[in-house]
Amino acid sequence: MEASLIARYQHKIKTAAQLREVIGAPPRTERVIMCHGVFDVVHPGHVRHLLYAKSKAPVLVASITADRHITKGQHRPHVPQDLRAINLAAFEMIDYVVIDHNATPLDNLKIIQPDYFAKGYEYNASGVHPRTAEEIAAVHAYGGELLFTPGDIVYSSSSLINLAPPSLKLEKLEILMARRGVTFDHLRRTLDRLAGHKLHVVGDTIVDSYTHCAMIGGQTKTPTMSVLFERRQDFTGGAAIVAKHCRAAGADVTFTTVLGNDENRTLVVEDLNSAGIKVNAIVDESRPTVNKNAIVVGGYRLLKIDTLDNSSIGDTVLGQIASAVAHEPTSAVIFSDFRHGIFNRRTIPTLVQAIPERVYRVADSQVASRWGNITEFKGFDLVTPNEREARFALADQDLGIRRDHESLDSFFVVDSFVERLVDPVGAGDALLAYATLTMLANGDDAQATILGNLAAACECERDGNIPITPDHVHAKIDAVETQMNYG
Repeated sequence: MEASLIARYQHKIKTAAQLREVIGAPPRTERVIMCHGVFDVVHPGHVRHLLYAKSKAPVLVASITADRHITKGQHRPHVPQDLRAINLAAFEMIDYVVIDHNATPLDNLKIIQPDYFAKGYEYNASGVHPRTAEEIAAVHAYGGELLFTPGDIVYSSSSLINLAPPSLKLEKLEILMARRGVTFDHLRRTLDRLAGHKLHVVGDTIVDSYTHCAMIGGQTKTPTMSVLFERRQDFTGGAAIVAKHCRAAGADVTFTTVLGNDENRTLVVEDLNSAGIKVNAIVDESRPTVNKNAIVVGGYRLLKIDTLDNSSIGDTVLGQIASAVAHEPTSAVIFSDFRHGIFNRRTIPTLVQAIPERVYRVADSQVASRWGNITEFKGFDLVTPNEREARFALADQDLGIRRDHESLDSFFVVDSFVERLVDPVGAGDALLAYATLTMLANGDDAQATILGNLAAACECERDGNIPITPDHVHAKIDAVETQMNYG
């Protein structure tokens, strides 16, 4: 589906007030019939319903429930309202489409006043539902008539979707890009403008170690496994890998962190310096550099040994970090919170207050076995929690992921563009880096979401948390554009 096709059918999509001006008030020369529903997935039952309705009046209006009122599941609707509207507008039989932003069609029925309001047979098969009774009353009040379409075939969208949720990543992206005036060339030009922005990343460093062993056996008298050491690999992780992603994207990066006076401190500093990152390492003699050592046997993680101190940093170290935040020249500050001592309820207010005015504020707070809470970073310009972290922060496991705002531009969804999942570790770090830099480059939240999403997809297609470069994202843009244009 090309962007021109969206424009081709956009003229059919009206508000209730606009539609009333077009069709006029009853009595009309041409009768109008209206159908209302979610139409999350248009199936044969819907088509028969719409065809029957069209046979009763020359003008067919399809009214769809807005996303914010659909509560059938956490991820419903699968097809966002703009795309559902375009899908219906593309049907030759449908003359107009209305997105109903009310919980029920009652208000729009009073405005549009169709001659007929068509309901599916299932709404009358076992007696009239109270909501249907309200609709009947509303239609009769202005002299209209309610029709029930034949019930020989009835299919449930929910049943079909539960069998296999639809894959609509290209369609959703196309709708967003068309609505926001974004082209693939815009994305490429933005990507080329990320270099040179100054970022200050502040957060907990983690050295991720992998000790590879071979299984020897076990003790006969105790349940003790015996393994043979083969090799050990050490990687700079935590907030440090966020800094490396930002640097790989082209930013001029300063990284402020707390390290112990140990060998891992040297490993971290040398690794980040070699990546071109300015390291402001504050040494805390009372704690070790955080190290998480996974014992890997035959490709499986047998055990993980953590060396760390999660207690809060002291006032002296806090003052040093706050001073660095206040005085380091930068366009944006990123607080990368892994809850290993730097960020907590005592320290966060001081660190937030230290951020200079007119500096872009970004935060990411991890929720794993720790207690990070993204809502503690109030007033920030960009936060990037995953679904689990957002649910933890809101203490809500049930709320659906859907638009809950009046403005159509206040909420949008971009699905994952991972083609072959290899390792999801680091996807959020890549998204954070590219979304932040895009906001600095042009302030376009749609482009920031798209480029962050594509960078995360590139990360998922690689083994290990490897910093993603603009060349990786350029290649992904080319691939997505090719798919959208049918190859």
